Amino acid sequence: MDHLHAYWRMEYIEAPRQPSGGNIFADLPALGNDAAALIVHRSPLSYLILNRFPYNAGHLLAVPFRAVTDLKELTAAERADLMDEIIFAQELLRVAISPQSFNIGFNLGPAAGGSIPHLHAHIVPRWNGDTNFMPVIGNTRVLPQSLEAMYLRLAETAKAMPPRV
Repeated sequence: MDHLHAYWRMEYIEAPRQPSGGNIFADLPALGNDAAALIVHRSPLSYLILNRFPYNAGHLLAVPFRAVTDLKELTAAERADLMDEIIFAQELLRVAISPQSFNIGFNLGPAAGGSIPHLHAHIVPRWNGDTNFMPVIGNTRVLPQSLEAMYLRLAETAKAMPPRV
């Protein structure tokens, strides 16, 4: 049996967690500072935030404002808005950083990797050859741009895009 080691994930594992009862995805939009929160776009019922622990450059999360843990808990309007925000995220990333493909998905529940009890979708831009030996052998993630620079790039692009209909 082969083993895959991702030692770089320890940074994520050891990161401080919200106090009991806290919810980072509910708290960040209330900060009043989207740049500090890394929120690149807001819609009426959800928002896009840059993942602080990205799998790839430009890794976004689409998050409903209302805290729920399962898709069935969303209202029809919230589901539609969240899906529109995911589609907007794809278009934003296409315009801003030209990925060739995407991984889009939900981790629902702790056993599935849902480490924050607030539903959110991952939108991960992908390029041919973007998975390499560095995270496994070199204990290093290769992200070609800082989170702050990527935030500015995506936030500026989002402002320039036509509004969602």
